[in-house]
Amino acid sequence: MRLYGKFFVMHLKSIMGYKTSFLLSCLGNFLVSFNVFLGIHFMFRRFSRVEGFTYSEVLLCWGITLLEFTLAEAFARGFDTFGSVVRQGEFDRILVRPRNVILQVLSGHIEFSRIGRVLQAIVMFVFGIRMSGVRWTTAKAAAVAVMLLGGAVVFAGMFVIYAAICFFTLEGLEFMNIFTDGAREYGKYPVSIYGKRVLQLCTFVVPYALIQYYPLLYLLDRGKPWYALLPLAACLFMVPCLLLWRLGMRHYVSAGS
Repeated sequence: MRLYGKFFVMHLKSIMGYKTSFLLSCLGNFLVSFNVFLGIHFMFRRFSRVEGFTYSEVLLCWGITLLEFTLAEAFARGFDTFGSVVRQGEFDRILVRPRNVILQVLSGHIEFSRIGRVLQAIVMFVFGIRMSGVRWTTAKAAAVAVMLLGGAVVFAGMFVIYAAICFFTLEGLEFMNIFTDGAREYGKYPVSIYGKRVLQLCTFVVPYALIQYYPLLYLLDRGKPWYALLPLAACLFMVPCLLLWRLGMRHYVSAGS
């Protein structure tokens, strides 16, 4: 962790060398996320509920999902851009260094500009909390923290899968964006509104429902107390992701540069 902390400081100093560019990037990320909020806002001006969920409840759901994704994107961005690392032969340099490979990939790219999206998520989250009428307790506050942890792990796991596939294809496959950026966009509404089949897929295959839908039901007093623990179970999703990563490393052949 000390080594990662040094990389973190290095990236921070690097980005702060261009303060104006950094601030504009943060503003851009904030405004992009704000456009999604406008879409939700105008839809709920016409419809009072979506599958039983109110405007404020959807904002609470979206704020949590956006914050989960942004945390994963900020700290696991190295896996999201891994295709260029393999294609340009930079992974060869990573392999010969006497440090953990995953740590080097993680610390190779840290997205501080995602602070703008984090701020947007926090604003929506706070607004959703104030308007949703949730009766907050210590257990529910802990459930939110577990949701954020589990969500960041699941989204980071999808980035790891994306990177592992690059060992075989040398290129990032665009269809994986369905499970990363697409999941962030669809996650602005509870998963159940997309139908039973999608809910089953997001429960037993890619566990988005475990970090969003079921814990949200607990927060809204519509689900069972053990729903709050499901994001911890979702963290196990990282196990097959890392196994695929190790399989890819065993089959890696240098692409050159």
